[in-house]
Amino acid sequence: MIYKSIIRPLLFRFDAEKIHDFTFSSLKLLSFIPFLFYFLEKYFKINHPLLKTKLFGIDFPNPVGLAAGLDKNAKLINQFSSLGFGFIEIGTVTPKSQSGNPKKRLFRLLSDDGIINRMGFNNDGVEAIASRLKKKGDVIVGGNIGKNKITPIENAVSDYLISFEYLFDLVDYFAINVSSPNTENLRDLQNKDNLISLLSAIQKNNHTKKTPKPILLKIAPDLSNDQLLSIIDVVNQTSIDGIIATNTTIERKNLKSSEILIKEQGGLSGAPLTNRSTEIIRFLHKSSNGKIPIIGVGGIMNPNDAIEKIKAGASLVQLYSGFVYSGPSIVRQINKTILDFRINQ
Repeated sequence: MIYKSIIRPLLFRFDAEKIHDFTFSSLKLLSFIPFLFYFLEKYFKINHPLLKTKLFGIDFPNPVGLAAGLDKNAKLINQFSSLGFGFIEIGTVTPKSQSGNPKKRLFRLLSDDGIINRMGFNNDGVEAIASRLKKKGDVIVGGNIGKNKITPIENAVSDYLISFEYLFDLVDYFAINVSSPNTENLRDLQNKDNLISLLSAIQKNNHTKKTPKPILLKIAPDLSNDQLLSIIDVVNQTSIDGIIATNTTIERKNLKSSEILIKEQGGLSGAPLTNRSTEIIRFLHKSSNGKIPIIGVGGIMNPNDAIEKIKAGASLVQLYSGFVYSGPSIVRQINKTILDFRINQ
């Protein structure tokens, strides 16, 4: 209540990206206060056997994760974990550092509880991020990887393999991002032939390792049913471990915000994406006969949204916009609701 009534109105008076940077700096400074995050963890984390979720051979302490895009550079993994998340997905990470698209590139749609971003994979590069990951605590981390903007689409595979190699010993699973709308031509990699080529190359490398890592594919919410069936076929052909559904959308239907905001280029997340991402989870789950594990993400703004995605077929869920709009207490609320749901099943 304090976040929504006092903190959020204050933060939302300022530029979204500047507040993002300010929040990160503040959390970093707060981490130097002795025992603060210990007490935060005691409050925000719910430890219960029924919340533990085993998926892809990984034992998740709870099914609520932080989606990629918030902690792109793996700077606050331990701090976010203390706020109750069961796992943290970093990135999107590219081989070389890049500044991303020109600012201003992050916009709040307050009338819609949404966010438009066209960040463009701004990150410190895989070498710097790998160095930070070496210092992480006992936190389950997913590595979301993509290609550099300057890399031609025909050479994209090499970018993914570079980041895969750098991060292999430092993350628990990989998310292959081919669905961001903010890197030119990236979504062309969702084409079946391109996707098989990319995932096969990653899997070939993966299976040279003593213990291969789970490989997940992050898909767009703007795919047709035929394209989703094609995705299922690709998953089966390449034997990857699951799907993350979904990334941000380029659709702008039924929005209440101003025309100026709606026309901003980029991916839309938050409440406008809630129903579509759940529909895709349900379609993938049903069409694959429940055989493909799914992480549900997109428009989880409250505990009920998370439950709907779980009912639709998601085994884990991730937050981004819901965390921004509701504050850290939403993680505890969702975990408590999932626990009650599992107790009553």
